[in-house]
Amino acid sequence: MNVITVEHLFKAYGPVVAVDDISFQVEEGEIFGIVGPNGAGKTTTVECIEGLRFPDRGTVTVLGLDPRTEGDRLRQEIGVQLQEAALPDRIKVWEALDLYASFYPRTVAWAELLEQFSLAEKKEAYFARLSGGQKQRLFIALALLNDPRIVFLDELTTGLDPQARRAMWDLVRQVRDRGKTVVLITHFMEEAERLCDRVAVIDRGRIIALDTPRNLIRRLGGEVRAIFTVAEVAFTTPASMVMSTAPAIAAPSPAVVDRVRQALAGVPQVTKVESAEGEVVVHGQGTDFIVAVVTRLGAAGIYPQNLRTEQATLDDVFLALTGRKMRD
Repeated sequence: MNVITVEHLFKAYGPVVAVDDISFQVEEGEIFGIVGPNGAGKTTTVECIEGLRFPDRGTVTVLGLDPRTEGDRLRQEIGVQLQEAALPDRIKVWEALDLYASFYPRTVAWAELLEQFSLAEKKEAYFARLSGGQKQRLFIALALLNDPRIVFLDELTTGLDPQARRAMWDLVRQVRDRGKTVVLITHFMEEAERLCDRVAVIDRGRIIALDTPRNLIRRLGGEVRAIFTVAEVAFTTPASMVMSTAPAIAAPSPAVVDRVRQALAGVPQVTKVESAEGEVVVHGQGTDFIVAVVTRLGAAGIYPQNLRTEQATLDDVFLALTGRKMRD
């Protein structure tokens, strides 16, 4: 069952086109991601769905309601965590929940939300005294007060440290487990890859891809990367003798990269060799890719150090679709 249907959505601000003929559907019970760089049109799209902005053209239906004409009814059925949100510094956590509960004819017990989102100990704390992660947990709790069927989370983890970000990811999964449909708006591709059942990749106001993260990545052909450093002495000395004594090159010289490229020439699993951020990066495919690379390098007297592997990600999908990396 589709709970959101967007057809040919268009929104411009004067000469600037923010959303350019976007169409998609969101299914009940899924975490649907709207991803892309800042300024891509993500927030404008979602604000048209929420009824906070009116599109210039196109239609939007949410739970069978038109946000333009039935906004009051719609707001009883959705919860929203805005990209930019704040509360008065001197309002206490319980006061904020109690105040927001008064806005709705139907609410859940906010004391339960305090427990679920680990805010019970901060019940009497002022908003200004909360950490960034605690503030975000409070905003999610506020978005769930009216027991909504759909929850919109816009740039939920911006500004959070990695530990707090991953704690937020667990909370998003908990929201979905409560039977809610979640629309997650983010420019963090890793976040979308970890959380979303499907993602719409938006760039410059248009949807350039829409599918599950796994399917989008699979379309790249299952690329794998071997990333490593090479010490100069490693060209002639077995790795076991240099791991603790030979310093890795700060940045691989063209000669080093050429030597690796020559050694791997003709290896069918290898598609490209390059230098990136002080390391050698070998791109390729196949389940035996790593074995083939290490075997051929060893035969050529090249012993990689600090070797690790990486699979393709949604960032790679964006790069493949647009020819550029995700920008902040």
